[in-house]
Amino acid sequence: MSVKLEKCEHADLKQLQAISIETFNETFKDQNSPENMKAYLERAFHEQQLEKELANLDSAFYFIYYEEEIAGYLKVNVNEAQSELMGDESLEVERIYVRHQYQGKGLGKYLMNKAIEEAVAQNKKSIWLGVWEKNDSAIGFYQKIGFVQTGAHSFYMGDEEQIDLIMTKTLAKMLWQKR
Repeated sequence: MSVKLEKCEHADLKQLQAISIETFNETFKDQNSPENMKAYLERAFHEQQLEKELANLDSAFYFIYYEEEIAGYLKVNVNEAQSELMGDESLEVERIYVRHQYQGKGLGKYLMNKAIEEAVAQNKKSIWLGVWEKNDSAIGFYQKIGFVQTGAHSFYMGDEEQIDLIMTKTLAKMLWQKR
């Protein structure tokens, strides 16, 4: 199994947009109306929106490659880029998207390990994410690797209000303590 990560750059915008739409649609189209999916996809993954996110120095995107093919990506945020005010000691995992045909190969765990590595490198004390309350497989995955629910917030899919669970993992003191 050949797996590698590469940080996304502005030149990757079109690929990032395509994989964002593909993976989000694969995951959520069956649980949401076509109108709400269309509205969300157009807003969240519009070219100008992704350009803005890629340019933000407090955010980072990483493509994951499996056997030389882009299998998904990770987006992490710190400081003001976080979607909730969680403080300077936290890193947000905003997106872990893995294309359907690559799921079940350990790539989600690989991406999460990259997020934890980033958090440790930046001396963060915790890592957190939001996950749709109806996404049982993702919730189970996060619980299995040590995340616990610490709150909830609203997420809008088009005009429909949904609930995201906020899940947090505290990093061991020895990992984040400055050496």
